[in-house]
Amino acid sequence: MRVVVADDVMLIRSGLSRLLTDAGVEVVGEAANTDELLRIVALERPDVAIVDIRMPPTQTDEGLVAVHRIRQGFPETAVVLLSQYLEPRYARRLLAEQPAGLGYLLKERVSDIAILIDALHRVLEHECVLDPTIVNRLMRATGPGTPLNQLTPREREILGLMAEGRSNTGISTRLGLSERTVEALCSQVFRKLRLEPSADVNRRVLAVLTLLRT
Repeated sequence: MRVVVADDVMLIRSGLSRLLTDAGVEVVGEAANTDELLRIVALERPDVAIVDIRMPPTQTDEGLVAVHRIRQGFPETAVVLLSQYLEPRYARRLLAEQPAGLGYLLKERVSDIAILIDALHRVLEHECVLDPTIVNRLMRATGPGTPLNQLTPREREILGLMAEGRSNTGISTRLGLSERTVEALCSQVFRKLRLEPSADVNRRVLAVLTLLRT
């Protein structure tokens, strides 16, 4: 796996690169600003770009804008967005456009390198990965008349774990259920959300997108 790391704080950028290298990931470049990030992506064509949302000069959404350009110009490069703060609006803004192959994690989460590595693998498989804290807020924010109200508590739990990027095996381990039971529950979620099988789009991604739109 080849990745580029973009963060304007050198300590975070270098530390994250070291953790990834120690875990066997090839870091092909580090960027302190969006111009450097876009140049490295164009030259190296990494598998994944790990990008801080808030970048110079305004420290608002420069990282998000750069990711949009990456998604448009280099669709083969998956992206994991990092944020110091809980900002679901940023997740909605980008994921609503191109949810497949995109992750959004809080920086505190990546101190456990295993979580970040798992997220990298999931986005490479064209899935959508959201931080559990963001998922919990989105699940609480749903109002009456939404498609999610058709789901049982267990099905909502399954959808939340899907949004975190967990595979069926990961869900079964987390909930202590058999994989066959998890598969059946996932099918019920897809059916209630009216997500038909498609050769073009992963239904798990569409389910997460339904959650974001709600």
